[in-house]
Amino acid sequence: MASPSLLPVPEAQARLLALAPAIATERLPLIAAAGRYLREPVTARRTQPVADLSAMDGYAIRFADMPGPWRVIGESAAGHDFDGAVAAGEAVRIFTGAPLPPGTDTILVQEEAARDGATLRLAGDGPAFRTRNVRARGLDFHEGDTLAATGDALTPARLALIATGGVREVVVSRPVRVALAATGDELVEPGSDAPGLPESNRLMLRAMLGGLPVEVVDLGILPDRLEPMRDAFAAVTADVLVTTGGASVGDHDLVRPALEAAGATIDFWRIALRPGKPMMAGRRGDCVVIGLPGNPVSAFVTGLLFVLPLVIAIAGARAPLPHTTRALLGEALPANGERTDYIRAELRDGLLHAAAIQDSSMLATLARANCLIVREPHAPPALTGESAEILVIA
Repeated sequence: MASPSLLPVPEAQARLLALAPAIATERLPLIAAAGRYLREPVTARRTQPVADLSAMDGYAIRFADMPGPWRVIGESAAGHDFDGAVAAGEAVRIFTGAPLPPGTDTILVQEEAARDGATLRLAGDGPAFRTRNVRARGLDFHEGDTLAATGDALTPARLALIATGGVREVVVSRPVRVALAATGDELVEPGSDAPGLPESNRLMLRAMLGGLPVEVVDLGILPDRLEPMRDAFAAVTADVLVTTGGASVGDHDLVRPALEAAGATIDFWRIALRPGKPMMAGRRGDCVVIGLPGNPVSAFVTGLLFVLPLVIAIAGARAPLPHTTRALLGEALPANGERTDYIRAELRDGLLHAAAIQDSSMLATLARANCLIVREPHAPPALTGESAEILVIA
């Protein structure tokens, strides 16, 4: 078991998601709803297809008339239906997507048909059964079917499905407002000529949030002084406030006292996690506050495990936590300690290769990684070729 002062990762995630506030909804046209999460289910307003349609170019026939011959009496194309009924021994030229004329039930594909004027004969094996090459009415869905449920992401395919169902608008959460602040007197903006360490965590977190329905409020770099931090935190109007740096217990680690001075209540602090142990979380009114470590790899890992799931949950997702998969180790790993370890690694040619140095300040190693190997607390040594749990990150 981890030390009592360290919260296991799953428990910390559950407690953080429990802090998520409910935010207002809005009704959007489909064209503006990509990437949002549904707050109400979507029901089909029509049946698709609305009629039996041809799945191939060819001839609409009665299967009972096989093997022919037939007399061709007309044509049916998508948007240009055949106007009439088909009697025994008759056929209609038909194109993919066109409705079957009344009286027909099967498609004879054009590659197996021979036509001489109005006379049509079989030139191959022909359809093997009734309704061959027919897309039946309602094959995709019927009017009244649920096309998407509350909490579903509006992916491109799901938007197309909803549009085909005759729906014009959907109900989603408004964008989540996320405030980002870096702390530390040693930090300078990237590209600055001033001496100091270029601050990269805000940029990195903003990019991680880029595909989500968020509005980012950039609070910039805050100095290592209690009053300016407190005032900046107290002035925030957002759903989530994310800080980086100053989350540990040193003399200049002022994020927690500044948050508390601004009226925040800290729910938990210090997680059984490597890297990212000193992360903290709590609430200030309806705003969830998350204090991430300043080391960039720690900020990335805690952002992936905590910030993104929280934002996705607030946005309305039904299953906000990241999903893991498995891959084979390309080299052995030692036994793990009391914290869940997220090891930067590259998946190459189907095998995992962990970075030799896992220092939480090394961004070059993180930039090369395309996954994180997840090692549970007290995991035994793992051998080359064994299966390992991973989080894909690129």
